[in-house]
Amino acid sequence: MALKQKIIIIFSEILIVFFAVLFIVYFMKDDSSRWQVALGGIGVSAVPLFLLFLKNNPFNIPSLLGYYVLIFCTTYLGSIESFYLKYKWWDSSLHFYKGILVSYIGITLYQVLIPQPVRKGISRWIFFLFLLSLAVTATVLWEIYEFAGDQFFTHTMQRGGNKDTMYDLICGLTGGFLLSLYFSLKTQKIRG
Repeated sequence: MALKQKIIIIFSEILIVFFAVLFIVYFMKDDSSRWQVALGGIGVSAVPLFLLFLKNNPFNIPSLLGYYVLIFCTTYLGSIESFYLKYKWWDSSLHFYKGILVSYIGITLYQVLIPQPVRKGISRWIFFLFLLSLAVTATVLWEIYEFAGDQFFTHTMQRGGNKDTMYDLICGLTGGFLLSLYFSLKTQKIRG
């Protein structure tokens, strides 16, 4: 079994069990906000397991570990342990990190989706826009997720309203912009 497969299995199982225990504890305490988040944590922790069904998993180990870090920081620390409320910088920092992570994952998607001979003729600015667009799209989708969550479940995801949403969008854009710019200027090997 390849190292990537082991990492996916081990980290997914650890997080699934961790969130399952939290789900049971908070369900028994009738803490609906936390057990719902823990249930969601089980789901997002299981997502990488679907990569095991791919013949060749294109995502590298730093991308996978980065995903697990994001899940732990947003779901457990942010929502369950209330870091979003305790530390005003927590939400913006995670959006910045997510922008970086999604742009980094975009490099893999670029290499998988664009055939090698075609990549050589693509401008570095098209590469930049591709990575940045992924980061911005992920940031917007996350804000839609927060809005929907507030409408139907927790009512705690967008406590800052429009101001919170704008800060989150700016931070996600900034993280994605910086990584996209760095890789489009610095690395010829990835593009070609």
